[in-house]
Amino acid sequence: MTEPCPKCDGMGMVVVLKDDGRRIAERCDCRFERRRLSLLGRAGIPKRYEHCALETYALFPQADSSLRAAYMMAQRFVGDYPLGTDGRGLLLTGSIGVGKTHLSVGMLQALITEKGVRGLFCDYRELLKEIQHSYNPQVATTELDILRPVFEAEVLVLDELGASKPTEWVWDTVAHILNTRYNDKRTTIITTNYPDAAPGGAGGAATGAQRAMREESLGDRIGERMRSRLAEMCVTIEMRGDDFRQKAGRARFA
Repeated sequence: MTEPCPKCDGMGMVVVLKDDGRRIAERCDCRFERRRLSLLGRAGIPKRYEHCALETYALFPQADSSLRAAYMMAQRFVGDYPLGTDGRGLLLTGSIGVGKTHLSVGMLQALITEKGVRGLFCDYRELLKEIQHSYNPQVATTELDILRPVFEAEVLVLDELGASKPTEWVWDTVAHILNTRYNDKRTTIITTNYPDAAPGGAGGAATGAQRAMREESLGDRIGERMRSRLAEMCVTIEMRGDDFRQKAGRARFA
Protein backbone atom coordinates (compact mmCIF):
# COMPACT_ATOMS: atom_id res chain seq x y z
CA MET A 1 0.00 0.00 0.00
CA THR A 2 1.34 3.45 -0.98
CA GLU A 3 2.27 5.70 1.92
CA PRO A 4 0.29 8.99 2.03
CA CYS A 5 2.12 12.17 1.12
CA PRO A 6 3.79 13.60 4.27
CA LYS A 7 2.94 17.16 3.18
CA CYS A 8 -0.82 16.76 2.73
CA ASP A 9 -1.48 13.36 4.36
CA GLY A 10 -3.05 12.16 1.12
CA MET A 11 -5.59 15.01 0.89
CA GLY A 12 -3.99 16.56 -2.18
CA MET A 13 -4.16 20.09 -0.70
CA VAL A 14 -1.92 22.01 1.68
CA VAL A 15 -2.50 25.19 3.68
CA VAL A 16 0.03 27.90 2.77
CA LEU A 17 0.74 31.03 4.84
CA LYS A 18 1.08 34.07 2.56
CA ASP A 19 3.22 37.14 3.23
CA ASP A 20 0.15 39.18 4.17
CA GLY A 21 -0.79 36.68 6.88
CA ARG A 22 -3.58 34.96 4.94
CA ARG A 23 -3.84 31.19 4.93
CA ILE A 24 -4.97 29.65 1.64
CA ALA A 25 -5.32 26.13 0.32
CA GLU A 26 -3.15 25.12 -2.64
CA ARG A 27 -2.62 21.91 -4.56
CA CYS A 28 0.10 19.75 -3.10
CA ASP A 29 3.06 18.84 -5.28
CA CYS A 30 2.10 15.18 -4.94
CA ARG A 31 -0.95 15.77 -7.17
CA PHE A 32 1.31 16.85 -10.00
CA GLU A 33 3.54 13.84 -9.39
CA ARG A 34 0.56 11.47 -9.47
CA ARG A 35 -0.63 13.07 -12.70
CA ARG A 36 2.84 12.73 -14.21
CA LEU A 37 3.03 9.05 -13.33
CA SER A 38 -0.49 8.49 -14.62
CA LEU A 39 0.31 10.12 -17.96
CA LEU A 40 3.52 8.12 -18.30
CA GLY A 41 1.64 4.92 -17.50
CA ARG A 42 -0.93 5.59 -20.21
CA ALA A 43 1.66 6.57 -22.83
CA GLY A 44 2.31 2.95 -23.81
CA ILE A 45 6.10 3.26 -23.80
CA PRO A 46 7.57 -0.29 -24.01
CA LYS A 47 9.72 -1.40 -21.08
CA ARG A 48 12.73 -1.64 -23.38
CA TYR A 49 12.52 2.10 -23.97
CA GLU A 50 11.47 3.33 -20.52
CA HIS A 51 15.06 4.39 -19.81
CA CYS A 52 15.20 6.57 -22.93
CA ALA A 53 15.50 10.23 -22.02
CA LEU A 54 17.11 13.19 -23.72
CA GLU A 55 19.70 13.24 -20.93
CA THR A 56 20.73 9.64 -21.60
CA TYR A 57 21.18 9.96 -25.37
CA ALA A 58 24.80 8.94 -25.95
CA LEU A 59 26.89 11.30 -28.09
CA PHE A 60 30.41 10.00 -28.59
CA PRO A 61 33.23 12.34 -29.69
CA GLN A 62 33.48 10.50 -33.02
CA ALA A 63 29.72 10.53 -33.66
CA ASP A 64 28.46 12.00 -36.91
CA SER A 65 27.61 15.69 -36.62
CA SER A 66 24.03 14.95 -37.73
CA LEU A 67 23.40 13.12 -34.44
CA ARG A 68 24.40 16.14 -32.37
CA ALA A 69 22.25 18.34 -34.57
CA ALA A 70 19.31 15.96 -34.08
CA TYR A 71 19.81 16.00 -30.31
CA MET A 72 19.87 19.78 -30.22
CA MET A 73 16.73 19.93 -32.38
CA ALA A 74 14.98 17.51 -30.00
CA GLN A 75 15.84 19.70 -27.01
CA ARG A 76 14.65 22.82 -28.80
CA PHE A 77 11.44 21.10 -29.88
CA VAL A 78 10.55 20.23 -26.28
CA GLY A 79 11.40 23.73 -25.11
CA ASP A 80 9.32 25.40 -27.84
CA TYR A 81 6.27 23.15 -27.50
CA PRO A 82 3.43 23.96 -28.01
CA LEU A 83 3.41 27.61 -29.11
CA GLY A 84 6.67 27.49 -31.03
CA THR A 85 5.83 24.25 -32.83
CA ASP A 86 2.24 25.14 -33.86
CA GLY A 87 1.13 21.55 -34.37
CA ARG A 88 4.18 20.55 -36.41
CA GLY A 89 6.10 17.43 -35.45
CA LEU A 90 9.37 15.78 -36.40
CA LEU A 91 10.30 13.07 -38.91
CA LEU A 92 13.48 11.30 -37.83
CA THR A 93 15.10 9.37 -40.69
CA GLY A 94 18.22 7.25 -40.70
CA SER A 95 19.63 3.76 -40.76
CA ILE A 96 19.14 1.18 -38.02
CA GLY A 97 20.68 1.86 -34.62
CA VAL A 98 21.42 5.60 -34.79
CA GLY A 99 19.08 6.41 -31.90
CA LYS A 100 15.88 7.57 -33.60
CA THR A 101 13.60 5.74 -31.16
CA HIS A 102 15.67 6.86 -28.17
CA LEU A 103 15.32 10.51 -29.16
CA SER A 104 11.61 10.24 -29.94
CA VAL A 105 10.83 8.54 -26.62
CA GLY A 106 13.07 11.03 -24.83
CA MET A 107 11.05 13.89 -26.30
CA LEU A 108 7.77 12.19 -25.41
CA GLN A 109 8.84 11.60 -21.80
CA ALA A 110 10.07 15.18 -21.46
CA LEU A 111 6.83 16.60 -22.85
CA ILE A 112 4.81 14.46 -20.45
CA THR A 113 6.85 15.20 -17.32
CA GLU A 114 7.63 18.87 -17.99
CA LYS A 115 4.46 20.03 -19.73
CA GLY A 116 1.75 17.56 -18.77
CA VAL A 117 1.18 16.42 -22.35
CA ARG A 118 -1.12 13.46 -23.07
CA GLY A 119 1.24 11.41 -25.20
CA LEU A 120 1.17 7.98 -26.83
CA PHE A 121 3.84 5.68 -28.25
CA CYS A 122 2.84 3.37 -31.13
CA ASP A 123 4.92 0.81 -32.96
CA TYR A 124 3.79 1.07 -36.59
CA ARG A 125 3.80 -2.68 -37.27
CA GLU A 126 2.05 -3.56 -34.02
CA LEU A 127 -0.61 -0.93 -34.64
CA LEU A 128 -1.42 -2.38 -38.06
CA LYS A 129 -1.59 -5.89 -36.57
CA GLU A 130 -4.02 -4.72 -33.88
CA ILE A 131 -6.25 -3.11 -36.49
CA GLN A 132 -6.26 -6.25 -38.63
CA HIS A 133 -7.03 -8.38 -35.56
CA SER A 134 -10.06 -6.20 -34.83
CA TYR A 135 -11.66 -7.44 -38.07
CA ASN A 136 -12.04 -10.89 -36.49
CA PRO A 137 -15.77 -11.23 -35.66
CA GLN A 138 -14.87 -13.06 -32.44
CA VAL A 139 -12.91 -10.04 -31.16
CA ALA A 140 -14.85 -7.42 -29.21
CA THR A 141 -12.42 -4.59 -30.00
CA THR A 142 -13.26 -2.49 -33.04
CA GLU A 143 -10.99 -0.59 -35.40
CA LEU A 144 -12.27 2.68 -33.94
CA ASP A 145 -11.43 1.50 -30.40
CA ILE A 146 -7.83 1.05 -31.50
CA LEU A 147 -7.55 4.22 -33.54
CA ARG A 148 -9.33 6.61 -31.18
CA PRO A 149 -6.35 7.06 -28.79
CA VAL A 150 -4.06 7.36 -31.82
CA PHE A 151 -6.22 10.13 -33.23
CA GLU A 152 -6.72 11.92 -29.91
CA ALA A 153 -3.21 11.81 -28.41
CA GLU A 154 -1.87 15.32 -28.00
CA VAL A 155 1.54 14.04 -29.07
CA LEU A 156 1.92 10.73 -30.92
CA VAL A 157 5.20 8.89 -31.46
CA LEU A 158 4.81 6.60 -34.49
CA ASP A 159 7.86 4.36 -34.51
CA GLU A 160 9.29 2.71 -37.65
CA LEU A 161 6.88 4.10 -40.20
CA GLY A 162 7.02 2.09 -43.41
CA ALA A 163 8.27 -1.11 -41.74
CA SER A 164 5.27 -3.19 -42.90
CA LYS A 165 4.94 -4.41 -46.46
CA PRO A 166 3.04 -1.78 -48.45
CA THR A 167 -0.42 -2.72 -49.69
CA GLU A 168 -3.47 -0.66 -50.62
CA TRP A 169 -4.92 -1.36 -47.18
CA VAL A 170 -1.72 -0.24 -45.45
CA TRP A 171 -1.61 2.94 -47.52
CA ASP A 172 -5.27 3.70 -46.76
CA THR A 173 -4.72 3.11 -43.03
CA VAL A 174 -1.63 5.33 -42.90
CA ALA A 175 -3.53 8.02 -44.83
CA HIS A 176 -6.42 7.80 -42.37
CA ILE A 177 -4.12 8.25 -39.36
CA LEU A 178 -1.95 11.01 -40.77
CA ASN A 179 -4.78 12.98 -42.37
CA THR A 180 -6.85 12.89 -39.18
CA ARG A 181 -3.97 14.18 -37.07
CA TYR A 182 -3.05 16.75 -39.74
CA ASN A 183 -6.58 18.13 -39.87
CA ASP A 184 -6.74 18.34 -36.05
CA LYS A 185 -3.26 19.98 -35.90
CA ARG A 186 -2.01 17.35 -33.48
CA THR A 187 1.71 16.86 -33.10
CA THR A 188 3.25 13.66 -34.49
CA ILE A 189 6.84 12.49 -34.01
CA ILE A 190 7.78 9.81 -36.55
CA THR A 191 10.80 7.57 -37.00
CA THR A 192 11.64 5.61 -40.12
CA ASN A 193 14.57 3.57 -41.42
CA TYR A 194 13.79 4.66 -44.98
CA PRO A 195 15.24 7.79 -46.60
CA ASP A 196 12.77 10.61 -47.14
CA ALA A 197 12.65 10.37 -50.93
CA ALA A 198 10.06 9.86 -53.66
CA PRO A 199 9.14 6.36 -54.92
CA GLY A 200 11.63 4.72 -57.24
CA GLY A 201 14.77 4.60 -55.10
CA ALA A 202 16.64 6.19 -52.27
CA GLY A 203 17.68 9.16 -54.37
CA GLY A 204 20.73 11.34 -54.10
CA ALA A 205 20.10 12.28 -50.48
CA ALA A 206 20.76 8.76 -49.21
CA THR A 207 24.17 7.54 -48.13
CA GLY A 208 25.95 4.69 -49.86
CA ALA A 209 25.25 2.43 -46.88
CA GLN A 210 21.53 3.16 -47.09
CA ARG A 211 21.44 2.41 -50.81
CA ALA A 212 23.30 -0.86 -50.22
CA MET A 213 20.98 -1.97 -47.43
CA ARG A 214 17.70 -1.08 -49.12
CA GLU A 215 16.64 0.23 -52.45
CA GLU A 216 13.27 1.48 -51.27
CA SER A 217 12.46 4.95 -50.02
CA LEU A 218 9.78 6.25 -47.68
CA GLY A 219 7.75 7.16 -50.74
CA ASP A 220 7.81 3.50 -51.81
CA ARG A 221 6.63 2.34 -48.40
CA ILE A 222 3.79 4.77 -47.66
CA GLY A 223 3.04 6.33 -51.05
CA GLU A 224 4.08 9.69 -52.42
CA ARG A 225 0.82 11.38 -51.43
CA MET A 226 1.39 10.62 -47.75
CA ARG A 227 5.07 11.48 -47.96
CA SER A 228 4.01 14.86 -49.28
CA ARG A 229 1.57 15.20 -46.37
CA LEU A 230 4.43 14.51 -43.94
CA ALA A 231 6.35 17.42 -45.45
CA GLU A 232 3.55 19.68 -44.19
CA MET A 233 3.22 17.94 -40.81
CA CYS A 234 6.82 17.40 -39.76
CA VAL A 235 10.29 18.90 -39.91
CA THR A 236 12.65 16.25 -41.29
CA ILE A 237 15.81 15.37 -39.36
CA GLU A 238 18.28 13.05 -41.07
CA MET A 239 20.44 11.05 -38.66
CA ARG A 240 23.59 9.40 -40.00
CA GLY A 241 26.02 7.09 -38.27
CA ASP A 242 26.94 3.53 -37.34
CA ASP A 243 24.60 1.08 -35.66
CA PHE A 244 24.99 1.81 -31.94
CA ARG A 245 23.52 -1.60 -31.03
CA GLN A 246 26.32 -3.36 -32.91
CA LYS A 247 28.88 -1.54 -30.78
CA ALA A 248 28.20 -0.16 -27.32
CA GLY A 249 24.67 -1.57 -27.26
CA ARG A 250 25.59 -5.17 -28.11
CA ALA A 251 24.09 -7.75 -25.73
CA ARG A 252 26.50 -9.21 -23.16
CA PHE A 253 26.37 -11.36 -20.05
CA ALA A 254 27.57 -9.72 -16.87
